[in-house]
Amino acid sequence: MSEELAHDGWRTIDELARASGVTVRNIRAYQARGLLPPPQVQARTGYYGPGHEARLELIKDLQDEGVKLDTIKKLLDTTGGSTEQVVHFIRTVRGLFGSEERQIVSLAELIERFQATDTAILKRGQKMGLLRELGDDQYEEVSPRLMNAAADLTGLGIPIERSLDVVEQMRKHADGIAKTYVDLFLGEIWQPFDASGRPSDQWPRVYETIEALRRISGEAMLAVLELAVSERLDVTFGRDIARNVKTPGAPPPGEKPAADADPDDTSSES
Repeated sequence: MSEELAHDGWRTIDELARASGVTVRNIRAYQARGLLPPPQVQARTGYYGPGHEARLELIKDLQDEGVKLDTIKKLLDTTGGSTEQVVHFIRTVRGLFGSEERQIVSLAELIERFQATDTAILKRGQKMGLLRELGDDQYEEVSPRLMNAAADLTGLGIPIERSLDVVEQMRKHADGIAKTYVDLFLGEIWQPFDASGRPSDQWPRVYETIEALRRISGEAMLAVLELAVSERLDVTFGRDIARNVKTPGAPPPGEKPAADADPDDTSSES
């Protein structure tokens, strides 16, 4: 290895494996799948730099969160980056919009919280990506806030099955909204920045824009939800009221109208 590469922290594949905790076999597999850039070759030996190690750390982190390798590759391909700056960018984006701090709970605790009579509910929670089984009757809550919301609904007397139905429907709608915001960011912010060569002095502005987009998207989501619920309530209750409103002189619901009476008939008067 040249003195310059050694000074800059470049390593052979064996040294990179020891430093990163990723096996040589997996490093080569990541290269074959396009997840890791090829090494710099000198004297028929490949050397890996800090950017490779940062990329490996990112891959490990995403895999720990349950992200599949194909999805990781798409994420890396989208940003098109091979630099440490792009890896840092992806980490920043995921930090702003990423998941909450996960919690470990026991099987007994979950059954008690959700008043579950069997483990079928837990299996559904796993399928929905809300729970991850760790073994020894231990589970990881991927989104404690969603799990707490489901528990609160259960506390109101709503069956957990119905609560999960609601969460599942919300997730489906949220996926479409998330795509809208991601496409907005990529098309209006990232792609022009990328096309300009990613000037170093513009990175702070990109991060500021991401933070602003996170704030705006949250406020807009809440406003849209409040407006939609208000309109839905108006329609639903308006229809219900219209069905039950009594016209003056009309008989109660279910009672036949009386025969027309002669307004001049006073025989019944005392």
